[in-house]
Amino acid sequence: MKELTKAEEQIMQILWDIEKGFVRDILEKIPEPKPAYNTVSTIVRILVKKGFVTNESYGKSHLYIPKISKASYANHSVKSVLGSYFGGSMAKMVSFFAKENNLSLKEMDEIMKHIEKSDVNDKNERP
Repeated sequence: MKELTKAEEQIMQILWDIEKGFVRDILEKIPEPKPAYNTVSTIVRILVKKGFVTNESYGKSHLYIPKISKASYANHSVKSVLGSYFGGSMAKMVSFFAKENNLSLKEMDEIMKHIEKSDVNDKNERP
């Protein structure tokens, strides 16, 4: 999976939120100062070429729909950071973020509970 630029990721975040939309729908959700319509249109076409977005034609207009889920891209991004900066070690990555963000014991406990809950849910969903 290819990496997204900041502008592409901003557009994808909007598309993931609205689920599908025309360029004007995307432009509406971009905070001020808004880029030009043609700029957004160009970025969306790049996302189509990269395989992140698909489209349906309605005359001269196109409805854009995410092809890659937010969770899938997030997973790819985390794995990339994990491999590039932490030698593939989740423990090193969690330790780094815990130190950098001065997490309290209470916050660490909440994280552990969340992980344990997710692990239980994953096991319950497996056949």
